[in-house]
Amino acid sequence: MFAVGWGANQFAAMLLVYREEDGFSSEAVTALFGAYAVGLIPALLIVGPISDRIGRRRVMRPVLVLSVIATVVLVVADDHLWVLLVGRLLAGIASGAAFAPGTAWIKEMSAGSPGGTGARRATLALSAGFGSGPLVAGIVAQWLPDPTVLPYVPHLALMLVIGVVAWSAPELPITRVPGAPRRRTEIWQAMRTRPFVLGIAFTAPWVFGAATTSFATLPTFVEIDVAPVAVTGSLAGLALWTGVAIQPLGRRLVDPRLIITTGLGAAAAGLALGVLLAQTGAAWLLVPSTILLGVAYGLILVGGLTTVESLAHPDDLGTLNAVFYSLTYIGFSAPLLSTLALKGLSPTGLMVVGIGVIAVTVPGVLGSSATRRR
Repeated sequence: MFAVGWGANQFAAMLLVYREEDGFSSEAVTALFGAYAVGLIPALLIVGPISDRIGRRRVMRPVLVLSVIATVVLVVADDHLWVLLVGRLLAGIASGAAFAPGTAWIKEMSAGSPGGTGARRATLALSAGFGSGPLVAGIVAQWLPDPTVLPYVPHLALMLVIGVVAWSAPELPITRVPGAPRRRTEIWQAMRTRPFVLGIAFTAPWVFGAATTSFATLPTFVEIDVAPVAVTGSLAGLALWTGVAIQPLGRRLVDPRLIITTGLGAAAAGLALGVLLAQTGAAWLLVPSTILLGVAYGLILVGGLTTVESLAHPDDLGTLNAVFYSLTYIGFSAPLLSTLALKGLSPTGLMVVGIGVIAVTVPGVLGSSATRRR
């Protein structure tokens, strides 16, 4: 999950590179960034249920290969927009095929640990990969030659090492009674519960909506004069590694409703600093706003995964994780939607709209029950 997450998000540091090197428009670049979710969501919904039936490792092995292929396509794309689009779609498919089974696998291998441990471990692996990819790619693109090629090489090297280690990783056996009828899935029942509808469905898009806003939207409010590519990659790394660092707080809060609500509050505070950033043009405000939006990313993600653990039958965990991740990745459309909205809204107005959406969402989260009664 760490390695695939690295490959998925290394493109975040390349937004400025493709604008400057290849002359792509802001709309084209943010569309490429968001196109990742177009490949990811169908893969999540298809591969998650398959892994519930045939096992996690059997679906994760080809994912490792596909992640490498996606990065190779980005390397050879040069200035061909359609080839970059193919690479982003392949990266999305690899991620979708990895994250739901991977999260379920980690949860299963965390059996016997306190509740929520599996969710926190999955969040740690995913966030660490998401944060490291753009950080390293941004540094390489800023100061080494061939800025559209060399930034992708670290991921290829990483996959060679991780692939060998992960290929034969242990997994729990699937227990099926011969001749027994297949159990009816409880996915729809879980998705109709108050915790899912109020606690997850309306908040999950903020997971990546908050993170991508921090490094793809807020930097456009000011001029970054020194090493802009490295700064963009560092902001992405800061947001996502903050999501890792906030995990101990998520463990102390325990109640998923409180975890998610705290995350939404951090997102609102980050957007409020975005208002101040737009009004003053003080570039240093990018750092605290990114940290707050990173806190939001980490807490809403782990709160959502913890809720899913409490709702899902063990045989449905991969599938319900897939549904949850699909909702989170709607947030990858935030940079493109923001770019389009800024044609009619001021940056301040855009941030105020976001704060208003959060204010409407919080009462629903607090009103949802913490666990499902089975």
